[in-house]
Amino acid sequence: MTAELVRGQNHTLPQTRLEIRVSAGCPVVAGATLGDEHGTVRGTEWVAHPGSPRLPGLEVSRQAAADHRLAVDLDALPGAVHRVTVLLALPTGAGHPARFGAVAAPFVAVTGLDGTEIATFTLIGLDTESAVAALELYRRHGAWKVRAVGQGYAAGLAGMLADQGLDRAAELAASIQDAVASGLARSVAPPPPRAPEGERVRHPAGPAPAPADPAPPRPGSETLGGPTTAPAPGATTGTAPGAAAGNAAPGTAGGGPIDYAHPRRQTSAPPPPPPTAPSAAPGQPAPPVAGDATGWSMDERLYNQIWGMFEDLARAVAAYRSAVDFAESRMEQELDRALSDPRHRMGGAGDLARERARDKCQDLTARAREVLDRDLSQLAAESAVVEPALPAPYAGWDNPVWHGYRVPMELPMALRLGDLHLPERTDLRIPLLVRLPLERGVWIDSGRTASEAAAATGGDRLRRLAMDTAVTLAARLLAVYPANEFSVHVIDPAGAAAGALAPLTDAGVLAAPPASGAGGVSAVLAHLTRRVDLVQMAVRAGAADSLPPDLDTGEHLLIVNDFPHGFDDRAVTQLRYLADEGPAVGVHLLMVADREDARDYGPVLDPLWRSLLRVTPVADDHLVDPWVGHAWTYEPCRVPEGSRVLEQVLALVAAARRADPR
Repeated sequence: MTAELVRGQNHTLPQTRLEIRVSAGCPVVAGATLGDEHGTVRGTEWVAHPGSPRLPGLEVSRQAAADHRLAVDLDALPGAVHRVTVLLALPTGAGHPARFGAVAAPFVAVTGLDGTEIATFTLIGLDTESAVAALELYRRHGAWKVRAVGQGYAAGLAGMLADQGLDRAAELAASIQDAVASGLARSVAPPPPRAPEGERVRHPAGPAPAPADPAPPRPGSETLGGPTTAPAPGATTGTAPGAAAGNAAPGTAGGGPIDYAHPRRQTSAPPPPPPTAPSAAPGQPAPPVAGDATGWSMDERLYNQIWGMFEDLARAVAAYRSAVDFAESRMEQELDRALSDPRHRMGGAGDLARERARDKCQDLTARAREVLDRDLSQLAAESAVVEPALPAPYAGWDNPVWHGYRVPMELPMALRLGDLHLPERTDLRIPLLVRLPLERGVWIDSGRTASEAAAATGGDRLRRLAMDTAVTLAARLLAVYPANEFSVHVIDPAGAAAGALAPLTDAGVLAAPPASGAGGVSAVLAHLTRRVDLVQMAVRAGAADSLPPDLDTGEHLLIVNDFPHGFDDRAVTQLRYLADEGPAVGVHLLMVADREDARDYGPVLDPLWRSLLRVTPVADDHLVDPWVGHAWTYEPCRVPEGSRVLEQVLALVAAARRADPR
């Protein structure tokens, strides 16, 4: 029976291998400290946190999230450890609540490895606190117990660590928050919450930031996961992205604010049920159907289905890895027990004990792999049905849908940035989709220190691949927007990317020739900075009709090559401003740069890098999911060798722009 604890109450733990599950109403940082018999944390090596998630017998999440699973093996803790304290803290920075009193009460559960709850605790009564010691596991007379603590700290993480006797607590707290910010910057935006167990229902993703927000929410936060649906037929929506400034949103007085929100991200009546799957043979799973998730349009159903496949793959692999870890840990414990008896250390008895332990481990692992293979086969069958049915914005360049491409009349829900896969089955690829309009910029890392794959690639070739990736991404953005509602600007200070930019320049789809030299860099940045300033003022004042008539209110993308070469301090400041303020009013950054080249600027550029979604021009496992922290291998979308599909699509985009001048 589950023990529902209140503050100060304790409960005996019946086992030593545990999971601690945390659920909160917003992303929180989860960590744990180890304490000696006096409860003192002896050093930073006794603190598990996102920047250092593993200690002997303890593993915590690598980033902030609304849900966490912490793994604890009390038998594997160092002998000097008598207490494990689970800590929760709110991330710092814009877009995050400043106190626990402003969010739903966190819930903590101690469970066995099979998910059976042992004890639960709801942290009520918090107010100004931004960090809290949720509960502690402590050793008393050789047995382990759990106590509900719920001690909050208005001084935050630094105050809580200092209270546990840790020297230089403020420095460690700052490093933890830096690690969390870095994790948010590289995380995959989470899909919507799971449906109730047993239901195969996909939920639409959450709303875009309101136009008046000073900056968009960071991907990885819960603001991207709330369920919404498209408006019902005949429902009133805002102005589509890129609409003329003089066109007020329906339902507003003349000259209302410009609405950069996606017109289909409004909440309305529940969507119709998904299509019924074909009947299956008795005992067999139903054949997969493209668009089996809920949503008003097929695009929305496919989008939700892809996110559901992503989550299903993450859960299946997490269950398999957990089972393998359990099997290996059990084998080690059985070997330790067998070899602790001197009679078993030599002779046939010891060999027999070792053989039995290994056989049990192999049997458990084989059964776990059988379950995983079954789940992966189902997902592979679903992928084989879904991939050919994807619309152009969600499809790879090798999909035949691009050969029938036509310039769209409205903006789609999302755009494919590349593919994700896990090492358990590398041929099972899940599209990485980002919602439109873009809610953050993109950084294509051209550095050789980024990964082993990058280090094995020549520097010149890596930079060319990075710029090719930027060009194909810009082409996809141009192709999925209605004619003349998306503009691309390029800064190439030394003219080094002329070859890679040829598809864009030859098609004539750039807003202007690539800017080079100090003067060109300054002119482009000044133009886009002015646009952000003017639109921000108009939005905040509710005076869209006061914008200059020559101001293009469509979406803009700025491609920056070879940063920071050719950029002075003023230009760097303008770039940071565009990265922070631009997405909310339709200006987005696409940077092609090696972070090592910007080391001379020190930490001044860290906010710039953190505000961008980092992708790589070669396969790299740098992206993590927000549930279990899998390292997903990302591969960019590439045009097939010898294909002319990119040039054909850009030619149609250019023709549509000429036919509809604005």
